Amino acid sequence: MKRKALLAAVVGMATAATLALQAPPANAAPPGATPRKQTTRAGDPASLAAQVADKAISSQLDELTRGPDEAYSRVAVTPGAADMYYVSYERTYKGLPMVGGDAVVVTDAAGNVRDTVAAAGPTPSDVPTNATISADRATEVARTRLSRVDDTAAPRLVVLAWGEKPRLTWDAMVSGIAEGKPSIQHVFVDARTGEIADSYDLVRAGTGNGYYYGQVTIQTSGSGSSYSMTDSTRPGIQCGGQNGSAYTGTDDAWGNGSGTNLETACVDALYGVQREWDMLRDWLGRNGINGSGRGFPIRVGLNDVNAYWNGSYTNFGHNQANNRQATPIDVVAHEFGHAIFQTTPGGAGSGNENGGINEGTGDIFGAITEAYAAHPNDPADYLVGEEVDLVGDGPIRNMYNPSALGDPNCWSSSIPSTEVHAAAGPLNHWFYLLAEGNNPGGGKPSSPICSGGPSSVTGIGIQNAGKIFMGALSRKTSSWRYTNVRAASVAAAIELFGANSAQCNTTKAAWSAVSVAAMSGEPACGTSTSDFSISLNPTSGSATPGGQATVTVSTQTTSGSAQTVSLSASGLPSGTTASFNPSSVTSGNSSTLTLSVGSSTAAGTYNITVTGTGSTTHTATYALTVSSNPPTRDFSISASPASGTVQAGSAATTTIGTTTTAGTAQTVNLSASGLPTGATAAFNPASVTSGASSTLTISTAPTTPAGNYTVTVTGTGVTATHTATYALTVQSTSGGRTFTNGTNYTIDDWSTIQSPITSTATGTATSPVKLSITISHTCAEDLDIWLRGPNGTWYAVDRYGGTTCTQYGTRTFSVPVSQQAAGTWILEIEDVYLQDTGYLDSWSITV
Repeated sequence: MKRKALLAAVVGMATAATLALQAPPANAAPPGATPRKQTTRAGDPASLAAQVADKAISSQLDELTRGPDEAYSRVAVTPGAADMYYVSYERTYKGLPMVGGDAVVVTDAAGNVRDTVAAAGPTPSDVPTNATISADRATEVARTRLSRVDDTAAPRLVVLAWGEKPRLTWDAMVSGIAEGKPSIQHVFVDARTGEIADSYDLVRAGTGNGYYYGQVTIQTSGSGSSYSMTDSTRPGIQCGGQNGSAYTGTDDAWGNGSGTNLETACVDALYGVQREWDMLRDWLGRNGINGSGRGFPIRVGLNDVNAYWNGSYTNFGHNQANNRQATPIDVVAHEFGHAIFQTTPGGAGSGNENGGINEGTGDIFGAITEAYAAHPNDPADYLVGEEVDLVGDGPIRNMYNPSALGDPNCWSSSIPSTEVHAAAGPLNHWFYLLAEGNNPGGGKPSSPICSGGPSSVTGIGIQNAGKIFMGALSRKTSSWRYTNVRAASVAAAIELFGANSAQCNTTKAAWSAVSVAAMSGEPACGTSTSDFSISLNPTSGSATPGGQATVTVSTQTTSGSAQTVSLSASGLPSGTTASFNPSSVTSGNSSTLTLSVGSSTAAGTYNITVTGTGSTTHTATYALTVSSNPPTRDFSISASPASGTVQAGSAATTTIGTTTTAGTAQTVNLSASGLPTGATAAFNPASVTSGASSTLTISTAPTTPAGNYTVTVTGTGVTATHTATYALTVQSTSGGRTFTNGTNYTIDDWSTIQSPITSTATGTATSPVKLSITISHTCAEDLDIWLRGPNGTWYAVDRYGGTTCTQYGTRTFSVPVSQQAAGTWILEIEDVYLQDTGYLDSWSITV
């Protein structure tokens, strides 16, 4: 199949690759790919983070301002250290995906917004959306990037936000050979002129008896006389040869210790990535390589002096002498470090400076993993690849003194045009200074300080330095440059250790020591850490000339103590005034903003910026639509949560919220329909004034039939009637061990979705549990499906692979398990190939 050939081409071309430990691809999925649907579960911190972040997006807080033709879609919620959550978003422009339009909202477990970052500001409304260059012509232009083209994929029309100004482009994907190396490139061809606007390459080179680590314990799978080098405790991690299959054997003893034995190479590689996985969990608070409990396969036996990550797996060759494989810890962790870079928000952008940051990220994770493993055969030394001696010259890079191997120690204006591996020098140098300082003693090497930097830097330790860098990566956007890394790491240091901490001061000092200057508005260390957030409800509304619109301006204390916040509004249309009651609040309280539209104010939509000024300044945006129509009154209605599951005879509750969307508030009478047999609905109160809420209690009878029901809540007001729906699942009292999630989840190319089901069954789960999975997807062979139990154990359900494509439909499985029945079970589906997409329709589990 075409889609599989595109990926497989990397394997076939590997022998032409040149020496390098290269960077990962820019994104886990192609830029601009439609983000999968996200659902949240009430009551857990990740759900709260998603809800708070969505509200921040809606209010256009701080960095999240967008143009009137743009919309954000949530991509993922990733937990981090110190109970922080990083919620990432993609953006569209007039319905087209925006490459470089990504954003991140940082929240804490209490539901406070701690930071917002965006790759780009609002897009002008004059960007064309009609292509004059055909898709076929764009593919022809993209092919010129390669010296040999083996495959292409159909281009997609996107708005490219990188560069001097946004432009309409075709995103064309081609694979083959470029400059003698394997290449899978995204080429952005201007859809109006046919010129290449930008491009990036997905392929950037980059108990067993191991060669480097001797007798070690590695996690494999199997029993009896059938074993596999597949890590059953770390989903996605396996090791084998160039055909992509894991090595198997009749016993659980692997390798012979020889530098040329490939099974031995897998022992070292598995040992390295398993230490990296554990380091991420124990030191940095990250769940697996991709942040959501998954990893990627390993291949060994690449017939080249090389190692690389290609967006789907890592591949390791040998040194120039061909007497050992390129699988020591720092090289393995370097390549998987690229996978971490790929699966943190924003992917990667274009340009050598961004590529250098990508390369430095691999080196940093290699150094941290080496320190965490603390293996006597490979002590932590901040050198890259010294054990493999790749080309006979010792280490590939030196982190404490990059210039010793010809790479720059300091940032300069030439970095954007420096080859990516060399451009990693300032980042590697910064990390060493942050972790160890310029003169650490104890046998550790001294490190130079660049001109204009501080006289000295005292290190904070590699674990704390790793936490700060991981916190920075978690707020990455596709437009990252060195100044952005500095700003993100300072924010992470304050977030993790406080503004008064030595870690904050050292982070800044280490950046100054490598000549990376502070951006305007960078927070100061050693000052008050008090801060607040601001939000609006609603975020938009309408009024006629001579009328009014009201908005609730809410504030929260996000750190430190409460403070006085003064409120103001700007961007008002001519003739319109704004008043706040009160005009200042103590953070944690709210104010009412009244917008009085003048009789001469012209019709149109205006973005009004509400600013809160305290020890810091934060903003939110309100979209005011001025209409010349006669005054209208209207409201909206919603249910939160929007679904619930009960056993027959029990009751479910939800909050019915109302909002005045136009004109003045009005009385809204509430009713419910679509109830199952024997069920009743009660509202408390039965009517509300729009802007207020009511509690709906749905009581089922013991005889209520099991099933899924859609309850329609109707709000009848003076001027309008609106409805909201509540999805009620009733479980039988006798057969209440089957649970269902009927929410649709979009499955995009190279994406991973997770669908949760919460079981209330008691005791031990009956093994095997029974699964029924309904998926609408044109290529079942693309899908890798796993089940995670409440105790965190993963079970393989349906593995990907095959030579033809078939519709998935409804399939049933029996999965042996050993754990409790109660808790949250998660079905994870990963689409591992291009061009066939679909959605998870529903699934059920009988425990």
